[in-house]
Amino acid sequence: MPSFASRGLLVAFLAGLAVLAYVVFQSATAHQQGGGATPTPGQQSPLACSPAPCANVQGYQVWVAGLQAVGRSVRLSVSFQNSSSATHADPSDFVLLDASGVPFRPIYDSADCPHWPRTEFANGERRGPLPLCFTPSSAAPPLKLRWSPDMGLFCCRILIVLLP
Repeated sequence: MPSFASRGLLVAFLAGLAVLAYVVFQSATAHQQGGGATPTPGQQSPLACSPAPCANVQGYQVWVAGLQAVGRSVRLSVSFQNSSSATHADPSDFVLLDASGVPFRPIYDSADCPHWPRTEFANGERRGPLPLCFTPSSAAPPLKLRWSPDMGLFCCRILIVLLP
């Protein structure tokens, strides 16, 4: 049977792991805004980009264009330039947040909304425009596009304001 001291060490170790997991989760889900927006306190400033709406994370840029928001349908296109450590673009990196902050994943239900595959690129290469379509509960403003580029464990979730 384990001693009181060894149980205490086990509890301390598990508490340390829980704190580490929390810190990693907070870092991975930190929100920044592109298009020259000011970051929240304690966060790294996003790099500048234009024309808005756009985001620039460590040299990985995305631009949003062709926004059409009608009824429960939102369609837009994204274009990328990658000069970062990231290696790909993927439609699953995007989520639309409606006015209530409810997330909606992309849909692929027509020729106007085809699924595009994960695209490998780097060294300043460009890709796009590539379509993204969503069916939120409402297309009423504010609408935000959450971009979660795959840039390692300690990166980010970027909020791009589409309709303020």
